[in-house]
Formats: sequence, structure tokens, C-alpha cells
Amino acid sequence: MSITPEAITTVLEKGRAAGLAASGGKNADYIPYLASVPSDLFGIAVVTADGQVFKTGDADFAFAIESISKVFTLALVMEKIGAEAVHKKVGADPTGLPFNSVIALELHGGRPLSPLVNAGAIATTSLVPGDSADACWKAILDCQSRFAGRQISLSDEVNRSEQTTNFHNRAIAWLLYSAGTCYSDPMQAVDVYTRQCSTLVTTIELATMGATLAAGGINPVSKERVIAASNTGPILAEMAMEGLYTASGDWAFNVGLPGKSGVGGGLLAVVPGELAIAAFSPPLDPAGNSVRGLAAVAAVAKALDRNLFQPHQA
Repeated sequence: MSITPEAITTVLEKGRAAGLAASGGKNADYIPYLASVPSDLFGIAVVTADGQVFKTGDADFAFAIESISKVFTLALVMEKIGAEAVHKKVGADPTGLPFNSVIALELHGGRPLSPLVNAGAIATTSLVPGDSADACWKAILDCQSRFAGRQISLSDEVNRSEQTTNFHNRAIAWLLYSAGTCYSDPMQAVDVYTRQCSTLVTTIELATMGATLAAGGINPVSKERVIAASNTGPILAEMAMEGLYTASGDWAFNVGLPGKSGVGGGLLAVVPGELAIAAFSPPLDPAGNSVRGLAAVAAVAKALDRNLFQPHQA
């Protein structure tokens, strides 16, 4: 069943209603900047694989990308060393434990299992080519910008807030290094990883980034090929496995789309070959996922009859 622009406009409003009806949650407070973001902000956007853009609510508000950045650094590293090499070095399995778990790392001999938890993301960042932290950072920022179709910027305020509170991630990096699974200086890897989480994106830009994956690696707005089509499948598979932290299995069961969330309140879901749905709202559930974002994106996906594990209705 093809999706008309009128249908997308209609279902966005259904998604907005579902999000507004969802209650509970609170802003992440372990990063001071995130605690200060107004909790009533709420935006949704859809970008199609042919470049159509739809939005409602606070979709133009720029928020911290946080863990959603893991997807795009993963894409960059896959482009540089190949999907199989990333799979061998980092993995593709859910940990079953919180995204910042040290126990998960210790249980598996220092192998992080997934590039979408903090340990795996730091390991992935350590694989970004570059002879300095700034060179690696420039490559990541350029990658995010190409996915978004415009120049993405680092928020000095977010970065400062995170760099002064990232002690847990520093410990994870040293554990990786001791196990031989951090492939650069561990403190450089954490520094660059923290920067990649501190950029600002709007809900529209996030949907464009997802739509680039939906379109097989071609940004549907800029028309630039950002990554090889052969890498989009492995990236979406990683998102399906661990994209929503410990709620990833429930998300696959109930929604059936590859997704990725961030503690800044962003949420992204991808319908391969068709479109991406993004939402933003700061209050999070205990797993670290946006409460209103979960409800909104699930409602849009259901109204569009898009679930990878269910055939479309005629």
C-alpha cells in the first residue's frame, strides 16, 4: 500500500495526539544541560525516501542528539573498514542490560557486543580514522552533517556539561583498553565520543538522517550518496537489536521497526525503502526513551501500517 502525502499529514496528527496523551517520565538529570530543557517541548517529523518533509509541533527545536549519534559514527566506521570488520570487533547482539553497563562488558571478556551501547560506541569511535582527536571529530561531524543535509554544530554548552560528568564512560574506556577492544588512546576515544553526543539536531534533521538510511544511503533532500547501500542493512539490523536500550525487544514486538533513541529526548524509526519517523520530547522512561516519543512514533507507524514483521494490509 503506497502512502500519500495526505495520509502522512493525517497520521502525524494522530501521532501528536498519542504523544500528548502519554504521561510520566522525567528529563535526564545526570547531565545538567538535559535537565534544563523545557519538558513540554514535543515535535514529530516524517521524511520520505524521495525527499518529502512533514512536521508538526516543535519539530524545528534543536536538541542534543546524544546516543542517536552512535548510529552515524557506526555508519562512518563501516564505510572505512567494512561491516564485517565492525561486526568482528564490536558485535551485533543485545546486552540485556542498561546502555552504560559495566557488568555487560565484564561478562563478555571486555567485548562490548553492540555498537549502540556506550561500551560499543566508544569502541566504534576508537576505530574512526584520524591522527588526532580533532581529525577524528571532524570526520564524525562531517558524517552527521551529510546525513542531515546541512552543517551540524557542536553545542559547547552540552559538550561542557557532558565532558565534566563522563567519569563512568572513562572507566568503561579503560576496561575496553585493558581487554584490547579500544583501538585508540582510551581518553581520546571518550573525548571524541562525548563530542559526537553533544551536537544539536532538529526533529526534521533527525528524520532526514533516518530517511537517508531508508533510501539506501542517499540523502533524499540533498541527493548526495552518504554511505554505500550495502551498509544500510547492517546498520538497521543493529538498530533493531539494541536501538532502544533494554526496551528494544518490546519495541520490535509492538512496533516492528529499526529504531534509535537518545537521552536528549530524540527518537528515530526507519521504514526501509520508504521513510523515517522522528520525534522529540525530553521526559524519559526508566530505560532512557522518550515517553511521548515512543507513543507518537508507534502511533504513526501503526496508522501507516508499517511493521517489518507484518505484511501490509491491502
